[in-house]
Amino acid sequence: MNLHLTGHQLEITPAMRDYVTGKLDRIARHFDHVIDVRVILSVEKLKHRIEANVHLSGKDIFVESHDTDMYAAIDALADKLDRQILRHKEKNFEHRGSHD
Repeated sequence: MNLHLTGHQLEITPAMRDYVTGKLDRIARHFDHVIDVRVILSVEKLKHRIEANVHLSGKDIFVESHDTDMYAAIDALADKLDRQILRHKEKNFEHRGSHD
């Protein structure tokens, strides 16, 4: 899994990079076919925004989250992304298993 972190109006600290990487490792545990993840962290006045574009084999998933705290936004993004990855995995599995 390739991870690209970008900061807009924000310098990405090593602690932030480690936190995002740790949260995205959970996705890699659920689904092996993650090719590329692009994460953009940005700050607009008091609103912290994070967005992720995950490239899977056969599908791209885009998720974004807003919060007043960057770490809370990262947590919310990881939860949203986790739900979408699991839903994609279940649909893929059901589709393959329906040829009885």
